[in-house]
Amino acid sequence: MTIRGLIFDFDGLILDTETPCYQSWQEEFQRHHVSLSLETYAKCLGTSPQTFDLISALSEDTGETFDRVELRAAQRQRERELVLEQKILPGVVDYLNTAKLLKLKLAVASSSENAWVYYHLDRLGLRHFFDVVFTSDDISPAKPDPALYNASLSALQLKPAEAIAFEDSPNGITAARAAGIYCVAIPNQISRSLDLSHASRIIPSLEELPLQQLIEQTEHS
Repeated sequence: MTIRGLIFDFDGLILDTETPCYQSWQEEFQRHHVSLSLETYAKCLGTSPQTFDLISALSEDTGETFDRVELRAAQRQRERELVLEQKILPGVVDYLNTAKLLKLKLAVASSSENAWVYYHLDRLGLRHFFDVVFTSDDISPAKPDPALYNASLSALQLKPAEAIAFEDSPNGITAARAAGIYCVAIPNQISRSLDLSHASRIIPSLEELPLQQLIEQTEHS
């Protein structure tokens, strides 16, 4: 079937927010004299805080009770500082420009909040590329449930076989595949050590494979 649309995750796929997020949480755990392993942090990748709560994990590790609002505010502030140092990940802009030339429909499907995703899309000058943007504020439950992908397909008026999803995390891949979508995994510094084998295909970077070539290979697979 002909590919007519692309659906992108945001965190860790368009912008490396995962490394800053992990670092900010590591610093918070270290401040309380415990460590945060990548294995534990990976449970929250590509999903919402309600699905896996790092503050609860910190409480379990320390035996302490925390002011959730205060702790979360401090962590998010540090995360924002680190994220602002990041650039758009390699190949993303080329893919978006090519997609527009090919008249493909484009969506973002993110488990993050509206304010976070829209702020960074606007800051990076990318929001105009996308026909629709869905976040956890719009659709629930979050990934690994396929709801965000199902909503994106419906809004773009696409069948699952007419789309390609781009993800970086196990939870995101699970969501895309559950929606019946061909899912390309692009590992980042955090997720490259995780099991992404349930993706339809894994490529090291969007720079590694031109979009038109990927589409041709997908349509003939």
